[in-house]
Amino acid sequence: MSKSLKRLIAILAVMIMTVGLTAGCGNSSESGAPSEGASSGKEIKIGVALYKFDDTFISTVRKAIEEDAEAKSKETGEKITINAVDGQGQQATQNDQIDTFITQKYDVLAVNMVDRTSASVIIDKAKEANIPVVFFNREPVKEDLARWDKVYYVGAKAEESGTIQGQILADYWMAHPEADKNGDGIMQYVMLQGEPGHQDAILRSEYSVKALDEAGVKIQELAKDTANWQRVQGQEKMSAWLAAYGDKIEAVLANNDDMALGAIEALKAAGYFSGDKFMPVVGVDATAPALDALAADQLLGTALNDSEGQGKGIFDFSYALAKGEDPAKSIQGITDGKYLWVPYKAVTKENMNEFKK
Repeated sequence: MSKSLKRLIAILAVMIMTVGLTAGCGNSSESGAPSEGASSGKEIKIGVALYKFDDTFISTVRKAIEEDAEAKSKETGEKITINAVDGQGQQATQNDQIDTFITQKYDVLAVNMVDRTSASVIIDKAKEANIPVVFFNREPVKEDLARWDKVYYVGAKAEESGTIQGQILADYWMAHPEADKNGDGIMQYVMLQGEPGHQDAILRSEYSVKALDEAGVKIQELAKDTANWQRVQGQEKMSAWLAAYGDKIEAVLANNDDMALGAIEALKAAGYFSGDKFMPVVGVDATAPALDALAADQLLGTALNDSEGQGKGIFDFSYALAKGEDPAKSIQGITDGKYLWVPYKAVTKENMNEFKK
């Protein structure tokens, strides 16, 4: 073989190797790996300030946010950090936590207020640092949300849940004449309310009673008091009412499931849910323990507060804002340019399996 032919073969071999290496270094959508353009290379940091970690519903929202972030990270290859902090029910503590997020230059703040009337302070600090804010679960007043164009809210309309509660209780009352223990044609009820001043507590209380009235049910309130969303407090209040009113109580309305479950514990101690002794108790949230109580014929009904839907909305807003994008281009259902409402759904024993995780 001539020297010129050997040289030509060597050149061709080098060219083939070069082409092979170039192809091997390219991005392949078939491999399932994110393309080079899918990741900016910058870590996305979202600070999540919660009013209290041990709130059953809020804990499920937190979990949903973290799961959505993990899924997006796998999809895009981006590093997405969710740092959730516990305000421990203290606004001063939450303010300090938010100050830390701002100092550490987080990309977005997702805030579940301890005291919704303090939103303006957080908004002004975030605006000065140019860090967008997504409030959730505890709705700031409209005037506060109007302070800046990078402030949003994700939540559910509390009046819907109250209406659902009233409708569930009205349906039961009309279908079960024996529920009227004294035969006077009037439903004597007690009500466990959430945190004083919380818009959900106010609206659920108002609209549950309104729904009963509109359904034609005559009602009489024997007692109502705050149990601050807490199961233990719900049990304590219900025990006191049973001691005071006994069998005069014909129904229990609770602003959330935790308080409803507390009431059920007190009722069980008084002999209810054994044999034919039943008390209709209605809550809100459709938490896993509440669904268990539905299955056990202890809870009459509840209204699904969609934690997964809210968690997804919170994360979708936060992700778009962290990327400098207009959330309206990727999120369906935004109203008034700022609000994402996640609807409630009625949950009873008949349809509870649809909502089990």
